[in-house]
Amino acid sequence: MNDQLNFNQQLRLWADELHAIANEGLRWEADNPYQVHRYGRIRRIAAELFAAQDTRNATEIERLYHGELTHITPYVGGNAAVFNQRGEILLIQRMDNKLWAIPGGIFEVSESAAEGSCREAWEETGMAVEALKLVGVYDSRRAGTPTNGHMYHFVFLCRPRDAEQQPVVSNETLAVGWCAEDALPPLSPHHERWIPDAFRCWQSTCWEAVFDH
Repeated sequence: MNDQLNFNQQLRLWADELHAIANEGLRWEADNPYQVHRYGRIRRIAAELFAAQDTRNATEIERLYHGELTHITPYVGGNAAVFNQRGEILLIQRMDNKLWAIPGGIFEVSESAAEGSCREAWEETGMAVEALKLVGVYDSRRAGTPTNGHMYHFVFLCRPRDAEQQPVVSNETLAVGWCAEDALPPLSPHHERWIPDAFRCWQSTCWEAVFDH
């Protein structure tokens, strides 16, 4: 439980998270009757949690869940620009295009932007890291990111929690390693902007986050 939330706020957050899981499952498993039943139960539990601190009952809330229309907005994701004590940046080799990138991905419901970026670093490299400051917020369309959906990318400057820990290849990557600024491998699209910004942020004592206008 998040110590900064009261109990009712935490219940709503848990309900939101379960609701998001249920909706995702119902969208991608619509042709599987077992999964439809399973995710329907999760959605019902989400409604009951929400109703526990709301004036409406669970049936009414679940009915709203069923009829909820999705408001289309940009996807939001995070990336961790992790630096070691030698000033090298941690890069992964992606499976999809075989090019190199900083760890990153889509945020999950209930986590903050910094938490999501650190989680992605751990999932893709095995490194436990902490966010230090925001490098910038980048618009995928302005950056030329080749994604189907419009995205906002948060890039955080990070450092390892254990300076002696070494990254490992995960089931999401082909390779992983530390790279100096003058020895970067072929970069995945949009990283040719993010990574130089990250190096400048790392080297600066007074960095102002970058924003697309």
